[in-house]
Amino acid sequence: MFNKKMLTDLDDKGKKVLVRVDFNVPLKDGKVGDDTRIKAALPTINYLLENGAAVILCSHLGRPKGVADPAFSLKPVADYLGGMVNAPVKFAEDCIGEKAEEAVKTLKVGEVLVLENTRFHKEEKKNDPGMAKALALLADLYVNDAFGSAHRAHASTTGVAEYLPAAAGFLLQKEIQYLGNAIAEPQRPFVAILGGAKVSDKIGVIENLLTKADNILIGGGMANTFFKAQGYEMSDSLVEDEVVDTAKALMEKPGGKLMLPVDVAIADAFDADANAKTMDSGDVPEGWRVLDIGPKTVEAFASVIKDAGTVVWNGPMGVFEFPKFAQGTFGVAKAVADSKAVSIIGGGDSVAAINQSGLEAKITHVSTGGGASLEMLEGKELPGLSALNDK
Repeated sequence: MFNKKMLTDLDDKGKKVLVRVDFNVPLKDGKVGDDTRIKAALPTINYLLENGAAVILCSHLGRPKGVADPAFSLKPVADYLGGMVNAPVKFAEDCIGEKAEEAVKTLKVGEVLVLENTRFHKEEKKNDPGMAKALALLADLYVNDAFGSAHRAHASTTGVAEYLPAAAGFLLQKEIQYLGNAIAEPQRPFVAILGGAKVSDKIGVIENLLTKADNILIGGGMANTFFKAQGYEMSDSLVEDEVVDTAKALMEKPGGKLMLPVDVAIADAFDADANAKTMDSGDVPEGWRVLDIGPKTVEAFASVIKDAGTVVWNGPMGVFEFPKFAQGTFGVAKAVADSKAVSIIGGGDSVAAINQSGLEAKITHVSTGGGASLEMLEGKELPGLSALNDK
């Protein structure tokens, strides 16, 4: 499955190594709000430091639209990283050009340099060869460890790999092996749990999984579109009318693998304090909307999850930000944590939900990339991976 060069295949002693990390972390008042992605990059950073390399880190942060915007500076992330590694951490005020080159010149073995946000240059998202070359100028070797950006063909994720020996970091390798193996050679029964708001984001995933999974459990806002396809009146529930026909076609595929909720929690407003009640799946009363799966569904889903060999989960079962409508997501999280299956959770919201439920220690693998894990579930090739050198 994994035929790309690894970090351990590189001779990095005394070399300057450019590492594409995923430091796209939430900042609150200029402070790091959640350090999950920073921690995930530490094994690669520490390995390079211990092996006598000089480490140069690049990443994007947020969507600054190709201009330098102090609100999206990686400086607070560099400061935070300084407290996590046993090495001096420096910061360059740009990721290419004079400022970056000057900072790299004085960088010694055993030190870390964090470059400024790659998206301060519009050439990054265009995968511009000029920017890729300018990044490559800074180092002797390139390592991609940013799974969260591996589905994007940008200058810092794919372009630069054309100009330097390029290998995968430990995080990228781990992500691809878990997700790749789960799809290519799952321990059966293979159960996929799909939630979140939109079916349109996951049509390709469902089509691919219908050929691979034994059961596909559907929850979240996307279930409403399937209900509408069955002819139910959904009132004020979120429904994607433009994909109702597609949902209908997916349900009509042979094999009967799609499982929809048998009951739902409904609310009279989209509000944490809305009036709530549970009802069996069917026509939703006027003025009400579905905001979660119901307790019977949690039980039905849990009985399928209990016997699974592999579970892949992407997307919450309801609006779990509202405590009244978090029961479905947390109930499914508990079922996954209690099962003996190899469990893989991907997608920002599902990861947040598992962290909130305090069950992350009982999950085999929590993925750091939502979009990238979805594309893998869809069976797509990831550009950030394809760009690396083969073994």
